[in-house]
Amino acid sequence: MASLADRVRGNGRIAAGLLFNLLVSICIVFLNKWIYVHHGFPNISLTLVHFMVTWLGLYICQKLNIFAPKTLPPTKLLLLALSFCGFVVFTNLSLQNNTIGTYQLAKAMTTPVIIAIQTFCYQKSFSTRIKLTLIPITLGVILNSYYDVKFNFLGMVFAALGVLVTSLYQVWVGAKQHELQVNSMQLLYYQAPMSSAMLLVVVPFFEPVFGEGGIFGPWSPSALLMVLLSGVIAFMVNLSIYWIIGNTSPVTYNMFGHFKFCITLCGGYVLFKDPLSINQGLGILCTLFGILAYTHFKLSEQEGSKSKLVQRP
Repeated sequence: MASLADRVRGNGRIAAGLLFNLLVSICIVFLNKWIYVHHGFPNISLTLVHFMVTWLGLYICQKLNIFAPKTLPPTKLLLLALSFCGFVVFTNLSLQNNTIGTYQLAKAMTTPVIIAIQTFCYQKSFSTRIKLTLIPITLGVILNSYYDVKFNFLGMVFAALGVLVTSLYQVWVGAKQHELQVNSMQLLYYQAPMSSAMLLVVVPFFEPVFGEGGIFGPWSPSALLMVLLSGVIAFMVNLSIYWIIGNTSPVTYNMFGHFKFCITLCGGYVLFKDPLSINQGLGILCTLFGILAYTHFKLSEQEGSKSKLVQRP
């Protein structure tokens, strides 16, 4: 009974983590899109604010003894910090240059890329029925893509780069947590300032620093409040991503991301009047079917593995 209670509590924590990530992830998309559309705040500078607020939030957490910092070799984190920069910058550029629907559509394609990376680089195998669940998801994505006529070339370049870097980043997060024996907060605590320093060097080459349109430009109080709020929510998103990947897997996180895709697409239609045709609605239903099928098969395989361990002498 004790083991059953522990398992129920564990599943409850994972469900709560996924729900929290769902809420803050949807909120950050709409808030960032609002900042880009109504205030024109520069993209890389906004990402820099996100990283700095994330580091400040983690600093406060460790001072409150929520977690204990662990000394890590910087060389072990360089690629992770760099991919973190690319992950956030390219996905934000995709959001800035595409509709919310197209932005979410591109993010949905990270699942097959992650499966390919883990299959060819980490020799991880996936069952046939898990792979087959990608079919309805891909069909749903294609259906949405076909009826979304607001593509632009630059936006699609950013979206493609975002998919590639995001996939690498999420795989590396899980691998680094196991390699360095650290939890999500410990890893992010050292990675966030490194990523901030990288962007601090990059910003002057791509965006103005002072004056109109610069990070230290004459922004209105409402714009500054929105940017600060975006940074706080980004901290919550980053923390929940690390926690979910560390406690489940990159594929599970991304399959859950498809569900967020459907909800965010509907929200984009309501808030920003993005087109949502009947055919796009069918694509959403097709994607949801794939998510439900994946969840069912994944849980069945996990229960089967546990049963084999229990039966083994």
